[in-house]
Amino acid sequence: MKILIIGATSAIAIATARLYAERRDHLFLIARNAERLSDLAADLRVRGAQSVACKALNLDEVGAHAAVIAEAEAFLQHIDVALIAHGVLPDQTASATDYKHALNSITTNGLSVISLLTELAKRMQAQRSGTIAVITSVAGMRGRQPNYVYGAAKAMVSTYLQGLRGRLHEFNVHVVDIRPGLVDSPMTAQFPKGLLWSRPEVVANKIVNSVARKQHTVYAPGYWRWILLFVIAIPEALFKRMKF
Repeated sequence: MKILIIGATSAIAIATARLYAERRDHLFLIARNAERLSDLAADLRVRGAQSVACKALNLDEVGAHAAVIAEAEAFLQHIDVALIAHGVLPDQTASATDYKHALNSITTNGLSVISLLTELAKRMQAQRSGTIAVITSVAGMRGRQPNYVYGAAKAMVSTYLQGLRGRLHEFNVHVVDIRPGLVDSPMTAQFPKGLLWSRPEVVANKIVNSVARKQHTVYAPGYWRWILLFVIAIPEALFKRMKF
């Protein structure tokens, strides 16, 4: 298959790319850090990828998205799967008191993703096939005090994906919303870990399997679906007092 991975140097994306490489797929990688991209590309070739190309780009530069997606399409010839995996975990305290800080988070986690989806959707609609998978978060399911700026951006993307899924259905294009829970990665290195935390490799397996099965909304690991059912059911009068 021909795989495009955006935000390719994130922990989950690396684990996912390795699974596709072991299947001898073709990969085009996009991320901010050129050196890390080059190292990842070499690693994927060793693991069996048929071909690998990469492009360094600050994904907040939305004006460059059309050109980089066109470059990926030219290399791959046909995009079977596009995975969007980039994001940042903002300082909630700073975001709550400084609009620019909040805007930076929403731009990276929300608006840049929508820009990429706009470009990918046009191309996949034209080719009348393909799968778009996006890593969102269980944080987008309800506005919790510790991370509501981050959660708001993820909620925006999940809502957008739902509408995009309906729009692209008649063109045989599938849209998968991947909602991880707590993942032990460099982005969450500062947090103490407990029983609910999972490894990036667990989420990566879920992504590959969900894409193959053309699923819609996927919780990774699956027990987060049941946890969120409970969280959503908490009355607002009680929920607003909770600090979790």
